[in-house]
Amino acid sequence: MSNKQNQQMGSLGKGADLKGVGVDGYSHNSSRYDYSFKILLIGDSGVGKSSLLLSFISTSVLHHDLSPTVGVDFKIKLLTVGGKRLKLTIWDTGTKSGQERFGIVTSSYYRGAHGIILVYDVTRRETFTNLSNIWAKEVELYSSNQDCVKLVVGNKVDRESERAVSREEGMGLALKYRCSFLECSAKTKENVHQCFKELIYKILEVPSLLEKGSVAVKRQILKQKEVQYPHSKGGGCCS
Repeated sequence: MSNKQNQQMGSLGKGADLKGVGVDGYSHNSSRYDYSFKILLIGDSGVGKSSLLLSFISTSVLHHDLSPTVGVDFKIKLLTVGGKRLKLTIWDTGTKSGQERFGIVTSSYYRGAHGIILVYDVTRRETFTNLSNIWAKEVELYSSNQDCVKLVVGNKVDRESERAVSREEGMGLALKYRCSFLECSAKTKENVHQCFKELIYKILEVPSLLEKGSVAVKRQILKQKEVQYPHSKGGGCCS
């Protein structure tokens, strides 16, 4: 692992032991963590999902907007919370054309998600209304975890003079879907860590999600399957 990948992030406050390492990659030794959680970032193209993810993973400040992601992408974050080692696999949806191109994996993308962050741009009202008209409906249709934790996030508060969606409206939408709400700026990093911190703590409060994310439980299930079906092979996209 490179020095860049090993950049350390400090504690995120409130007396919690929440420290992490951002990692790009596909394979990690499961003995290095106790829980593995799948987190999705969803919302219209251009709302800043990729910037939010990069801002959380990286220690540097973004000086320009990123190009829209085509298809799906992910990053991995290793964290320690209260003495427990966590592996977060954070998935980022792409542009409309990318989603159409990869539409066949939509259900796999949502399957098994422990947390979902619904992102809109506070300066573009249509991205806010589309959370209800498109994205919330997609979550309801495809999400396989009934107890999946959801968080509504209004991004780009650094452009306050261009605001088209009030904070009160964002809070109202979150209340409608019974989830938490935060506003942030991926560009300045304002509240970015708080968004992920809020989601992580909510996940850790749900027993069913802890069980599904437990590496020890997954090992036990895998061993049972190997005994019952010694010649079968599993696998799938985005799981």
